[in-house]
Amino acid sequence: MARDALGCAGSDDHDPIAAAVWPLRDTREILVGVARDRRPGGSSPAEGGVIVHPYLIQVAYTPDAWDAMVKQPQNRLEAVRPVVEKLGGKFEHAWLAFGEYDIVAVVELPENTDAAAFAMAAAAGGGCKAFKTTPLLSVEEGVEAMRKAQGAGYRPPGG
Repeated sequence: MARDALGCAGSDDHDPIAAAVWPLRDTREILVGVARDRRPGGSSPAEGGVIVHPYLIQVAYTPDAWDAMVKQPQNRLEAVRPVVEKLGGKFEHAWLAFGEYDIVAVVELPENTDAAAFAMAAAAGGGCKAFKTTPLLSVEEGVEAMRKAQGAGYRPPGG
C-alpha cells in the first residue's frame, strides 16, 4: 500500500498500540517561555544545546486512515517521531483524543518554519483531514505580552 507523509493510511508499520500517554523523557526548565534542553551537551546554543519552542499539534484522521489503523493497529507516534526529529524537534507528550481531533500532542521544534514544514508534510500526505498547529507561550511570556499590549497604543475602529 502507498504511504503518506506521516505513514497514515496504507502504512506497513505494524507496531502495537502503545499507552495513550507518553511521559516526559528529559528534565525541562522553562525560562521566559523557551524550553531549554537539559540533555548532555548543554542547554544553550553556545553550550551545544538547542533552544526549542513548544507547539500544540491537533490532528484529525481521514476515515480511510482510521480504516487502515483499525485493520492493522499501530503506534502512529513511532512512525511520525522520525519526521519531527529530522526537523530538529521531539514529541514531549501525545494522546489519542475523543472529539474534533483524534491526536493531541505537544511537540518542541527549533523554529516556526520547522513547525510549518511538519504541518505541510502532514497535509500533503492525505491521511489527515485536519492538522492544527498552535505556538505555545509560557505564563511569563503571556505576562510580558500583556505589558507590551498595555503600552502599544492600539485603538479599535471608532475608538
